[in-house]
Amino acid sequence: MWNLSQIQQAIRIEGRVSRRLFLGYAAALSTMPWLGARSNAATLRNVAFATDPFGLGVASGDPTDSGVVLWTRLAPKPLEPQGGMPPMGVEVQWEIASDDALKNVIARGTEVAQPELGHSVHIEVEGLKPDQWYWYRFRAGDAFSPIGRTRTMPSSTSMPEKLRFAFASCQHFETGLFTAYQHMAQDELDLVVHLGDYIYEYEGKDNRIRKHLGKKLTTLDDYRLRHAQYRSDMQLQAMHASCPWLVTWDDHEFENNYANDISEKSGIDPAQFLLQRASSYQGYYENLPLRKTAIPRGPHLQLYRKASFGRLAEFLVLDTRQYRSDQPNKDGKKALNEAALSPSQSLLGKDQKQWLKSVLQSSQGAWNILAQQVMMGMVDLELGADAKYSMDQWPGCAFERMELMKFIADAKIANPVVLTGDIHSNWVNDLRVDDRQQETAVVATEFVGTSISSGGNGKATLPNVEAWKSENPFVKFHNQQRGYVRCTVSPAEWRSDFVIVEDVTKPGAPAKNLASFVVESGEPGAQPA
Repeated sequence: MWNLSQIQQAIRIEGRVSRRLFLGYAAALSTMPWLGARSNAATLRNVAFATDPFGLGVASGDPTDSGVVLWTRLAPKPLEPQGGMPPMGVEVQWEIASDDALKNVIARGTEVAQPELGHSVHIEVEGLKPDQWYWYRFRAGDAFSPIGRTRTMPSSTSMPEKLRFAFASCQHFETGLFTAYQHMAQDELDLVVHLGDYIYEYEGKDNRIRKHLGKKLTTLDDYRLRHAQYRSDMQLQAMHASCPWLVTWDDHEFENNYANDISEKSGIDPAQFLLQRASSYQGYYENLPLRKTAIPRGPHLQLYRKASFGRLAEFLVLDTRQYRSDQPNKDGKKALNEAALSPSQSLLGKDQKQWLKSVLQSSQGAWNILAQQVMMGMVDLELGADAKYSMDQWPGCAFERMELMKFIADAKIANPVVLTGDIHSNWVNDLRVDDRQQETAVVATEFVGTSISSGGNGKATLPNVEAWKSENPFVKFHNQQRGYVRCTVSPAEWRSDFVIVEDVTKPGAPAKNLASFVVESGEPGAQPA
């Protein structure tokens, strides 16, 4: 096995990370003790905490029809190094019950919160009944966690009458409050889908709503501190405690606009970049309710997966950052030239793309949901004769995007719906194989959700919006205010409500349903409700 300095030197000589060096580097990183290895240190059982070790709350995620992941992280001093925890394992007890008073306990157990995983625990509870609500809590020493609520998915053979969920993304701590979660918690949801930018990596700036602690993120300690700061938000905690979440990342969990092992900045040491990626992936796993199969191995963490809400809805959670090609044409807004249309350009990577097609072909879901990051609609962002598209979005991999839409059409995939975050604005897009050919059939519907808080208060109306929409007739709705999207799904109909918060700079701001769109089963394309 190479040591780290040898790998760094080899990568520097090569100039960029070849697949051989990349895998060797990942193998070396995966042997480091702070990357997922089990601790050999002593375990503390009867701990007396001076302050609450459960200040980061509780969460659940990745539900199935028989189980769910329960999460917490011990941190009596969450904004200090190591969260104020000793460098040894601490025993954590957990229990899950069928009632909110935790009288009827269904299962209980003990897990060790290890320092190598930031004293987080990820309990994979199995043997639960399908389509049931449960309540859970943790205990460490003399301290009890808040009680969280979670649920299992309906049986894989059942056809539920209704699914009610919300999707969200982009929660910049500095530029706005998380008031959207306060309103979301009143919606009585079955689950939440988070599409990325759970944290932002930037150094703190003065004269904002709140300020990031610390410098720009580069090390594992940096990422742990930033996650802890975000997790300290009580509205975010309350929403995590109310129902299970399905999560995926975008770029700011690591580095803005990164593509696989490539930084958006020139002159970055590839070896150091992957070391930073390993740290960010580790921090992400430690702070989200993910299964243990997602424990990172160096700079690798497989996040793409599926979740089934009975036969009503199949969620396909995608990762369009870790495996993607570099943005063509040096990123930005560019024409669809040879680079963007190249078959070699990919957002998904070979393995994920094959997995996606296989799952879609075998799906029994009445609705097939692609939960992913960047906009799929081929939106011309330039008024006038010259057409320009975002190279960071799916048009930057236009061949793959059109190939995927053709596959969905040819395979007659039932009711495909794309959920998107990233761009801090609301959109409703009718998707075709090639959106530039409006005379062709609509294949799928895309709902793009705005940010929770990123960008501060947005604008309700935009200059030249009618002229811009006339050049993109497949765009049915566009808005730049903050909030989330609430979805109600039945076998016959999908409804998306675009909920906006009127002012994310002031606590307790009201929210309202700005617009609603429906998709009828068997009829791709959205219509105003």
